[in-house]
Amino acid sequence: MIQALIIDDERLAREGLKGLLKDFPEIQVIAEAANVDEALDIIEKLKPQLLFLDIQMPEKTGFDLLEELIDTPVIIFTTAYDEFAIKAFEVNALDYLLKPIQKERLAEAVQKAKRQIDELKSERLRNKLQPDERVFIRDGDRCWFIKVEEIRMIESAGNYAKIFFDKYQPLIHRTLNSLDERLSEQLFFRANRQQIINLNFIEKIEPFFNSGFLIYMKDATKVEVSRRQAVKFKEMMSL
Repeated sequence: MIQALIIDDERLAREGLKGLLKDFPEIQVIAEAANVDEALDIIEKLKPQLLFLDIQMPEKTGFDLLEELIDTPVIIFTTAYDEFAIKAFEVNALDYLLKPIQKERLAEAVQKAKRQIDELKSERLRNKLQPDERVFIRDGDRCWFIKVEEIRMIESAGNYAKIFFDKYQPLIHRTLNSLDERLSEQLFFRANRQQIINLNFIEKIEPFFNSGFLIYMKDATKVEVSRRQAVKFKEMMSL
């Protein structure tokens, strides 16, 4: 059973989608939200696996919601406007449904969601990578075989991830979320939506805007820790 959250400022749109989803027993709608702030609270409490997310909403858009999330559920955008399609896929949306939503298209999106969530579950079952374990990295014609602990930072690049080690920054075809699942929490920390850092490469930490932190890495890179992640960081580091 896939637990889903519907986010749309129009009540009739939410009711219509819930009605369509009754024909898909694999989807359980656990809650609905009328705006971004309400959705953020629900996501934090209930941890849905799938979001049916409207784009155009008052005050904050669906894209604004994604900017505030660290662990992003599977996303299916629902909107009356097709001009947002390219941007939707740039933020790794699984699918993009135009209103009024057609049952056939919804069925396609649900099947995609099932496959992706199953893949994520399989990924989580795999063992965590140990710091002294070696990993094979390939970018084009270049290859490296390095210890996990040598990686100082990983940065999101859409459906790719940039791996920082030594003087190299190769790209691999993996998402940041999938890599985060395999890395040791004792060594790596998800600083924000875009970056994972190796704690051993931190040079210093300073308070930053909106109760966050600014981390200086040993290679002089500056990394912002978001407000939500700053709370976890303080707990983890006992600050």
